[in-house]
Amino acid sequence: MKSTPSMAKEKSAERLDRSPIHLLHRAGQCAGDIFQSEMSDGGLTPRQFAILLTVSQNEGLSQTNLVERTGIDRSTLADIIRRMIKKGLLHRRRTKEDARAYAVRLTDEGMRVLKAADPVARKVDDKVLGVLTSSERERFLQDLAKIVRTLGTMTPAGGTKSRD
Repeated sequence: MKSTPSMAKEKSAERLDRSPIHLLHRAGQCAGDIFQSEMSDGGLTPRQFAILLTVSQNEGLSQTNLVERTGIDRSTLADIIRRMIKKGLLHRRRTKEDARAYAVRLTDEGMRVLKAADPVARKVDDKVLGVLTSSERERFLQDLAKIVRTLGTMTPAGGTKSRD
């Protein structure tokens, strides 16, 4: 049977519908769009929120440890941290253990912004997971965590730099 252009298009669309990398990317885009629309007045991005939350749970964490815990690549994280310091959300200082490393802490403003953003982020999580039944949600989160744990050990610092 000869392949026609419409068949090739159908196979291509079918291929994307079965591609985990494409579907995870699209799901991330959708979740990010929902986050941005809900967070409209807060001005935080999903990655900034992840940094604030991680720092709040680990005061004095080094930027290297933040890379490991958030999966944000080193150069992007450093740039985000610089912008968050300028906004007054974070404070950074050299660590006593290693003069080359920085310890990151929330400022009072950072804590205020996090407390205001947290219910919004939870609402977004609920909206994203709301398309699944409660048993599907738990399984989905377990499966995603397994993918991140397993694949995160295969790439430098738990992630790769976005090429977009």
